[in-house]
Amino acid sequence: MTTATKWALAVGALALALIVALLPRSQSVPPDSGTAELGPARERAALEACVPGDGEREAEDSALADVETLCLGDGSGVTLADALGEGPTLVNVWATWCEPCREELPLLAEYARRPDAARVVTVQVQSSPEDGLGLLTELGVRLPTLHDGEGARGPVREALRVPTGLPASYVVADGKARLVTTPRLFTSVDEIVDAVDMGEGAR
Repeated sequence: MTTATKWALAVGALALALIVALLPRSQSVPPDSGTAELGPARERAALEACVPGDGEREAEDSALADVETLCLGDGSGVTLADALGEGPTLVNVWATWCEPCREELPLLAEYARRPDAARVVTVQVQSSPEDGLGLLTELGVRLPTLHDGEGARGPVREALRVPTGLPASYVVADGKARLVTTPRLFTSVDEIVDAVDMGEGAR
């Protein structure tokens, strides 16, 4: 064996050892790998729990029970059905870059404070959890919020068939989601009340 061959084998063995040493030891990823980093932002936002305290949900056999997503408030994994809870729920899909969303979110929070209000769950899309927590803190909105990813698609959006234009609101009852089209953008609490009532009446 020539000296050049010996050197080539030695260099190759060294390179292989280096590659093995740099390989990750585990491929498992927690539901939200940024939980520790986002801790202060989550404390400031102080969002309501994504899953109702009683843990009840209306449609156990609903297709929404198979839709897995993340709770923005604590980074835990939840199913959409668990987050919706029992009874009719108003779901609002929004993004931090969406100016109409900024106007609508405080109205949804005001509606949710009514004693006769349906449960309200919001879904942040197409931007980072940090940006979403920052906006909700700025607006003083503490509604339970899901994070459906930063990309153009996500499991919640696919399940609800969310249109391109945001915001988009749905009344979910009996495991079925109905897009609110009148109006597409809420400008008053009374409009939200009417939309929920119409959604319930369509069951």
